[in-house]
Amino acid sequence: MLSHDSVWAAIDALAERYSLSASGLARRAGLDSTAFNKSKRLSSDGRPRWPSTESLAKIIEATGASLEEFTVLVEGRSASAAPPPRMAVPLLGFAQAGAGGFFDDAGYPSGQGWDLIELPARAAETSYALMVQGDSMLPLYRNGDVLIVEPGAPTRKGDRVVVKTTAGEVMAKVLDRQTAKSVVLVSLNPAHPDRDIPMSEVEWVARIVWASQ
Repeated sequence: MLSHDSVWAAIDALAERYSLSASGLARRAGLDSTAFNKSKRLSSDGRPRWPSTESLAKIIEATGASLEEFTVLVEGRSASAAPPPRMAVPLLGFAQAGAGGFFDDAGYPSGQGWDLIELPARAAETSYALMVQGDSMLPLYRNGDVLIVEPGAPTRKGDRVVVKTTAGEVMAKVLDRQTAKSVVLVSLNPAHPDRDIPMSEVEWVARIVWASQ
């Protein structure tokens, strides 16, 4: 039965299933970190406050869960439901990714020397993971965060992407625009400059589809 309590319990269960707190789930979905706080679940006069359908859609997308999986949790069948499938993908540090031999010409993982990491989220067969090193991607990504990159996925303005240059530089930035002549990137960290890189110097561009928090 769909009820106020069952929907909020399903949100809590989804967060736990993907090793997140309620606030961590909200942040991953691009929402305010307090959006799912227990204090937000009732209005000041005690009336039930329901999460919006947009918020639900965002947390389902952010975790890689399915609508069916969330429905099972709403119905209270989480104890008997099978755990979400976990997938191991290749893992490199950003410094390693700048070296040769780990990618083919299209930016897909190849060669030897990859570690593996198991994800609490679905990923494409060609996806791989990059571990953030240093503070150049603050405040969005911290040292040790893991980014899941999907080469071949379509990109558009505003997407977070990883770019590798022919000089071996690997960076995570926000795509401003990409033309036949250049790719324009906005830095995540305001202390680092934006970039306008000629396409002749770009080895590949791949979209970030998931990030640990």
